[in-house]
Amino acid sequence: MEVKNELANRVAVITGGSSGIGQATAILLATSGASVAIIDRDLEGSYKTISDIQNVRGVAIAVKADVGDAIQIAKAFEHIINKFQKIDILFVNAGINGVRAPIEEIEPDEWDVTFNTNLKGTFLTVKYAVPHLKKQGGSIIINSSVNGTRKFNSPGSTAYACSKAAQVAFTKMMAVELSLSRIRVNAICPGRVDTAIDSSSKERSLNKISSLAVPEKIPLTADRSGTAEQIAQLVLFLSSDASSFITGTEMWIDGGSSLL
Repeated sequence: MEVKNELANRVAVITGGSSGIGQATAILLATSGASVAIIDRDLEGSYKTISDIQNVRGVAIAVKADVGDAIQIAKAFEHIINKFQKIDILFVNAGINGVRAPIEEIEPDEWDVTFNTNLKGTFLTVKYAVPHLKKQGGSIIINSSVNGTRKFNSPGSTAYACSKAAQVAFTKMMAVELSLSRIRVNAICPGRVDTAIDSSSKERSLNKISSLAVPEKIPLTADRSGTAEQIAQLVLFLSSDASSFITGTEMWIDGGSSLL
């Protein structure tokens, strides 16, 4: 794959870059000229991503950290700054599905686990990146979902949907707060995509509420799931100067499924 210069001399930080959307985005941003830093709990998967980037003569590093742990994330950004001296692009991608169950069967600690990764992780990642982004401006992209923002027909996914809705509110608050520092903040809201995120799901007693489920239709692709590479293209757009007048916006990328 040819390395382009669309993001030349820029540094991109991606959480959850060991697989799926994060991996596809890391590779695409690197082939567009950016130096890439991956923050992930899975170093083995991250090294695979780095190998793919290096095979096209891109530049990338991996740092092991749990996005829900403030000390680990702070140290991860220290390491990245020591290596690259700056940050221009932040893709807040790490997330889990968590437990899917009727509300009375979701344990409080299970709810907390989902929010710790999806929402607290978003807060911590942005918190520790912003001082570096403020030095020259840049772009933050937060990976939310159609669930909780435009679709509510996945019974049992209450914790996940609420965490994703909160990410969009966070996006809008940050877009205003960081505008004077020339930092754009946007959210992407993917629909069904072929990734391994379902492996993070735990399901219980869904048969009790399964009658409420609505079969998902994707008009644009005859019900075929989207790909991680398609989502990465949107992140590239929001990372680049082509989106320089866009901030505080959620963008649904779901083949039209949430319109039905």
